[in-house]
Amino acid sequence: MKKLAFALIVSLSFSILASGISLAAGPYDALAPVSLRYGNGAALGAAGDLWGIAFCKYVEEITNKKITVDYFGNSQLGVDNELQTQMQAGDIDIVSCQPGQTTTFVPAVAVYDLPLAFAKYDAAAIDKALNNSPFTKMINDKYGESKMVCLGVLQGATFRVMTSNVKITKLDDFKGIKIRTMNSPNHLLFWESLGANPTPLPFTELYMSLQQGVVQAQENANDTNLSSNFQEVQKYLVNIKQLLYMNQFLMNKAKFESLDPAYQDAIREAVAKASAEIAPQLTAIDSGNRDKLVAGGMEELNFDDKFYDDVIKASQPVYDEIRKQIGGDIVDALLNALEGK
Repeated sequence: MKKLAFALIVSLSFSILASGISLAAGPYDALAPVSLRYGNGAALGAAGDLWGIAFCKYVEEITNKKITVDYFGNSQLGVDNELQTQMQAGDIDIVSCQPGQTTTFVPAVAVYDLPLAFAKYDAAAIDKALNNSPFTKMINDKYGESKMVCLGVLQGATFRVMTSNVKITKLDDFKGIKIRTMNSPNHLLFWESLGANPTPLPFTELYMSLQQGVVQAQENANDTNLSSNFQEVQKYLVNIKQLLYMNQFLMNKAKFESLDPAYQDAIREAVAKASAEIAPQLTAIDSGNRDKLVAGGMEELNFDDKFYDDVIKASQPVYDEIRKQIGGDIVDALLNALEGK
């Protein structure tokens, strides 16, 4: 009788396996499939693009493709401010972007415009401050007020830097330089506080403007500097480290909260895995791009902490303005988080 019962159990087990029924249901098996629409403004091959592609890979692996992602990189669905507008309206579920254009939607993100706030810290200290600190909770509440959830920040202690046809060795050397920068009031005020003459220009006109001397300098991350061939029209690579080169992973708040908690956890896990994969590459990518710019004829200019202190002191009007705009509490929260407080 026992042999017969055992034979029946074995036979039933084989029948279940043959029919494709799992003996142990996974956390997503009972959930309806979800398809997410993801817009990314990063250029092909840039860190933000690699991050987005890695996220798509991981979230599909984790959920056994119960979550699938329609990924549109390289600004296929629009530039950063357009993508965020679409996300707020629910037309896009996910957006990755740098914070420069997010201040329109989340004013508190202007805290990332604090000049040289990150210049003296390594990637681990910055990561803890941005992704796992009291500041993280405070800034995430601000995203929530604007119908967004920030699920992670990617950085590798690399920065937007200045390129110039004027050599910079001290603070006074910034005076009078015509520099193209983003059309952001805080960015403009920063360069003005150093005595420079900031001039917003469409990016599509920048190479020609540098070549013809309409502007003498510009600022961008090194991947953009290299892909734009600025080494052909600029003499100096100026590591002023004025702004951290960082990307945000943003999701429509209503969409995220509508998902089953198991799916929410899977998305967070996929962001974390994508960050762990891409973040270590950022320093190498930046260093490689910098080396190619130098090999292309640029002279690299590096500075000590006294130089950074002088620039921070000169740019205090920007710190005061940002405190006025968003409140000193969030400014202090970031600065304290960077110090490990």
